[in-house]
Amino acid sequence: MTDTPDFETALKQLEAIVQTLEQGELGLEDAMARYEEGVRLSRQCQQALREAELRISQLSNEADGPADSHPPGTDTIRDDRADDGLDDDLPF
Repeated sequence: MTDTPDFETALKQLEAIVQTLEQGELGLEDAMARYEEGVRLSRQCQQALREAELRISQLSNEADGPADSHPPGTDTIRDDRADDGLDDDLPF
């Protein structure tokens, strides 16, 4: 099995393949081989981006704390407002 290049290297290789294919000077077999390599590199880049997105999401969630946590006292404030006897239909 060959070593897979890092994201930046794979992206540069993919861009070079696209440029070569767009020139239209390759024969059918060479073009198909380059296209297949491009698909492989594209999938590798997409996977790397998904993994990076997941990692960022996990780090953000760790920094923000649990999604269902409330700042201290917010449940009490909401309950107090419900019992204040004011008309909730007022526009201000």
